[in-house]
Amino acid sequence: MLQINQLHKYKRHLEERYRKLVERANDYKYVDECKSDRSAFKAMQVLEKLNRVKYLNKEISNSVV
Repeated sequence: MLQINQLHKYKRHLEERYRKLVERANDYKYVDECKSDRSAFKAMQVLEKLNRVKYLNKEISNSVV
């Protein structure tokens, strides 16, 4: 049960980080293209981690039930 709670906390953290990075990328779109690209790249990396966590969460949920 502890692992499931840790995954949920980590998932929420990654979702929040992803949302902030995408927002930052959109804010800098016309001001500083380099910062915008960097934020978009980091957001893609966070999204990849988020997809892995979702997959693990699905696997754990299936094995518990």
